[in-house]
Amino acid sequence: MRFGNFLYPTSIEASNDSQAIDDCLREVELSEELGLDAVWMAEHHFAGEVAYADPLVFGGAIAMRTKRVLLGIGVVEMALHHPVRLAIQSALLDNLSHGRLVLGTGRGSSYSAYEYSGFGTTVAEARERMDEAEDLLVKSWTTDALEYQGKYWQVRFPSVRPRPYQKPHPPLARACLTEETLTDMARRGRPVLLRGRSITHLGQQIQLYRNTMLSAGYSEEAIEQNIDQSWIWREMYLAETDDQALDEFLPGVQRVMNHLNDMRQRWNPEDQPMPPNPPVTPRSAYLDEPNPDVFESLLGSPKRVAEQVAQLRDAGVRNLLMANLGVVSPEKAEKSWRLMAEKVIPRFR
Repeated sequence: MRFGNFLYPTSIEASNDSQAIDDCLREVELSEELGLDAVWMAEHHFAGEVAYADPLVFGGAIAMRTKRVLLGIGVVEMALHHPVRLAIQSALLDNLSHGRLVLGTGRGSSYSAYEYSGFGTTVAEARERMDEAEDLLVKSWTTDALEYQGKYWQVRFPSVRPRPYQKPHPPLARACLTEETLTDMARRGRPVLLRGRSITHLGQQIQLYRNTMLSAGYSEEAIEQNIDQSWIWREMYLAETDDQALDEFLPGVQRVMNHLNDMRQRWNPEDQPMPPNPPVTPRSAYLDEPNPDVFESLLGSPKRVAEQVAQLRDAGVRNLLMANLGVVSPEKAEKSWRLMAEKVIPRFR
């Protein structure tokens, strides 16, 4: 298995943004020091859901502070970007990192419609433009003397410069929250980014992805290669005991969810309904032994979290990206990562 730090520092108060960004950069350096395989970034706007907001700009800072880890973006919100501009920015980041970029794409936020309206677009328009946006992105990376006549974009230019460091371009993965998107990506032969609910549900998603690729005519080798490039997101926090981890982490997560739900109620346009964010799993659901049928974060002592990672591995997970959401102090976050790196990860390498 491979393990990554998903940098998802939520900053409820605007006055804390700068400190949250500095803390995040220190966590990047810690991730490289501890031997993690990747650091991942997200994109969200207007509510502090991700303190640095722009993963392409922030990724440049990370590229300069690391030498080895993969730099993943999970995800760039395609609705908010011109595909040619995105091709240029991501090609530059791929060069700055000497070919360590993995670009995850998604339509945009799954819950915050105000992110679309803030950039002058809509959820429906973003859905309609998604495939063309990705097509133009790839063609911009790979085509000289491009003349593109799409429904939404018409462009003509000599070539994107700099060209991507990786050839023909950085790996692409699509975020999948629905079964429809998952099977569509499987038929196209695209790696995926999954969140899932319970571990049992994740295993079912991975099996559905595998079966759909097989039915579409892909070889076992191609299927294995795609699963090796697919990543699973889980919140994670370790402490010396299960009770300590639960007590220190869950109240902060609930505060974050309350803040985001309040922002969505106040700012989501009424004519663009969005699904509610899944509720935080209550502390009472975390029993002595992890339950693969319950949506649990990776929480507890190293022993308990190792049992959860083993369940994920047995469900077919190869790559795990983990987020502490910025809800604990930097000192506690560092201790959590050291416990993970020293007492859990070596069992699965």
